[in-house]
Amino acid sequence: MSSDSTLIQRRESLRDALPTCVDLLRLRRASEIQTGHIEDYVALDWLEWHAGGLRLTVVGENIHRQVTHGLLSKLRG
Repeated sequence: MSSDSTLIQRRESLRDALPTCVDLLRLRRASEIQTGHIEDYVALDWLEWHAGGLRLTVVGENIHRQVTHGLLSKLRG
């Protein structure tokens, strides 16, 4: 498997896991986010450290909206 396809698969995996990550952040349970995901989300500019905590960036908010909208469309469709 090429490194490009591995990176694409990893990004898709992170994208699929983002709603769970957001829920855990809202519940103040960031320690339960899967190992390695926080660093990857920060590297992708989907999360950022702010005042000792994590929060979604504008990019992360947009990705989250896309994912949750897609999930809702699948449930309705």
